[in-house]
Amino acid sequence: MTTVAVGKGNETPHAGAWLAVGHAIVEVPLMVAVFHGVGYVLNLHVQSVVAFVGGIFLLFMGVSMLRSIKQDAVGAGQYAGSPVMAGVLLSIGNPYFLIWWATVGATLVLRSGRFGVWGFGAFALLHRLCDFLWCYFLSALSYRGGQFFGKRFQQIVFSICGMLLLFFSGRLVVDAARMLFA
Repeated sequence: MTTVAVGKGNETPHAGAWLAVGHAIVEVPLMVAVFHGVGYVLNLHVQSVVAFVGGIFLLFMGVSMLRSIKQDAVGAGQYAGSPVMAGVLLSIGNPYFLIWWATVGATLVLRSGRFGVWGFGAFALLHRLCDFLWCYFLSALSYRGGQFFGKRFQQIVFSICGMLLLFFSGRLVVDAARMLFA
């Protein structure tokens, strides 16, 4: 999400906020489900499919970002559609997101739940606020930085972000294969 917030931030400083909204569309129902006692139910095959699909999605985004570097105006608009949809797809397609919520996230939800619905509500609100502010900060910084530093700076940042997306894509696909054939 960090890489996409930086990339989409080139288009608008508000892209990170919308990315966080997309992430929340997936994350909030998951948090509520954990709060209500839904345990870790993902089996090995579901995790591997999620990892593979997420890896392909990141591959598409990375290649698109790297291709955009050669254009007159460096931009992220050529990939992944809207920031909201990118937030949804990045959340759904990331098996580590699910694993985090099945382990660390579940522990945090259960601890906040000791204070009842209000404790859980405070945790959920603060967690959402952190995601929102971080993604918004990154996209605003990317937007302002691109204007201040110029095209060459944007090309360097987009090259780094594109390569990171390709790296994470490869990791997810390799992890999916390991889960299936281990």
